[in-house]
Amino acid sequence: MQILAGFLYSALKHPGMRLLFILIILCPFVLLAQPVLYGGKLKPEQANMDIQHYTIALSVNIPDRSISGYTEISLILKQPANDILFDLMDTLKVDKVWVNNKPATFTHAEHLLHVTSTQPFAQGNTLVKVQYGGHPVIAKRPPWEDGFSFTTDSAGHPWVAITAEGTGGKIYFPCKDHPSDEPDKGVDMMITVPEGLVVAGPGMLQSVTTKKHLSTYFWKTNYTISNYSIIFNIGDYTVVKRTYTSIDGNKIPIEFYVLKIDSAKAEHHLDLLEMEARIKEKYFGEYPWAKEKIGLVETSHLGMEHQTMNAYGNKFRYTKIGGKDFDWLMNHEFGHEWWGNKVTVKDWADYWIHEGIGSFGDALYTRDLEGEDAYEAIFQKSVARIKNEKPVVMGKDIDEETAYHDDIYSKGAFFMHTLRYIMGDAVFFPTLKKLATDTMYTYNHLVSTDDVQQLFSNAYGSDMGPLFHLYLYTTDKLDIHVQQTAYNTYTIKLDNIDMPLPLDITTSDGTSRKLADKKGIVVKSTTLPVIDTRCFYIKRIVYE
Repeated sequence: MQILAGFLYSALKHPGMRLLFILIILCPFVLLAQPVLYGGKLKPEQANMDIQHYTIALSVNIPDRSISGYTEISLILKQPANDILFDLMDTLKVDKVWVNNKPATFTHAEHLLHVTSTQPFAQGNTLVKVQYGGHPVIAKRPPWEDGFSFTTDSAGHPWVAITAEGTGGKIYFPCKDHPSDEPDKGVDMMITVPEGLVVAGPGMLQSVTTKKHLSTYFWKTNYTISNYSIIFNIGDYTVVKRTYTSIDGNKIPIEFYVLKIDSAKAEHHLDLLEMEARIKEKYFGEYPWAKEKIGLVETSHLGMEHQTMNAYGNKFRYTKIGGKDFDWLMNHEFGHEWWGNKVTVKDWADYWIHEGIGSFGDALYTRDLEGEDAYEAIFQKSVARIKNEKPVVMGKDIDEETAYHDDIYSKGAFFMHTLRYIMGDAVFFPTLKKLATDTMYTYNHLVSTDDVQQLFSNAYGSDMGPLFHLYLYTTDKLDIHVQQTAYNTYTIKLDNIDMPLPLDITTSDGTSRKLADKKGIVVKSTTLPVIDTRCFYIKRIVYE
């Protein structure tokens, strides 16, 4: 303590030391800075906006790691407003703002861009243009920590990627950064890069124009799209193409933006992607973006689901399923074209719908290629990895950072496994496909856990609310109580759920499926009954 006191005294007496002291004091605050959040409670100013379209026109200065240009946001104001509010990281500097082609007053601080007027902006269609530039956030550990990645491929060519799932589109463009509002009419992107490099983006490539050694790639999607999917990648790419015929007979382009140095691996990789597409279409319906493309782009980071242009960085490392090459990363991210991109939650609280059902779909790939026993083995192993430290759904108005944890994958997928067992395949699989195909739950009709619960309850013919509550809103396991009540006689009951559930019960007579509830059922057996040996439930069994 005396040494520290002496240092503090010196810091106060000497200007140079005083500066060092200030830096030391500030440093912990920098290290402990909270992540910039995506989602959560919707701000009133943004609740008044309905985003229709984004136009993003940017030049990328790769040596300087900077961007410059503009974004136009077409929106509808539900009511007149003095303040139009966008999200945009403070690392970027806003130069000018126009509203309906007229210069507007603005402030930009704390990652919020306020566009203001003393006379209210009129209700209805509104066009805001923001001119800006600067140095975007650099990703330290993509894709888990967001930002731009400026690197080079093994041949020394520039290689640029963006990841934004945790932070949102405000990483590099002004937007309403909330999962509840996607641009109804899609996005136009005009990205300018040094001639010779290629830009991969969402939707369909409209044109490439080159002038003064700079090339501008114009990408366009007419579909709704989440903010974190509005990204681009830059590299020394070649495009390997083929045509895929969907389950509904539509011809869909497949385009793989692969590094030229890896181009020899592309055709086999697309063979695997086609196999994945056919299995997913079987369970979830036609590929969601049939009017655009199935897209894949090689990235320096591991990977991420980006609508019609999934990021792939698993370096062509294959395992085997059913004796055939398999890439788990490509399969999982491709599944998000249905779960996350087509079926999209309006609140990150319901994140499990993206990751849990998507992970369940991963297991269905194994089911198709290796059979039911291999499928069940996945869940028999995965149940031990479910942490149950916090609920899968932690309330309402949750930001992405808070909502994201391991159990939205493992427990979410296991929950679907449980639902399948309870409902039976003849009811479960058509209901799952309905969730992925019905217009009530897809594209611009965003969903919640309540929507999924109601859909499956209606299909089952009975309220499944208690099961949804147990699995998703608590950390409890299903408590099964086995009590010997007489010689070779046992009562089996469910202690903590108020709905009847089927159980596989193994007695001296073999295994049979019986419906148990809180009141209990009686079974006869000369041996101790064994419950759920194939592991369809996350459970705790008490014998008495």
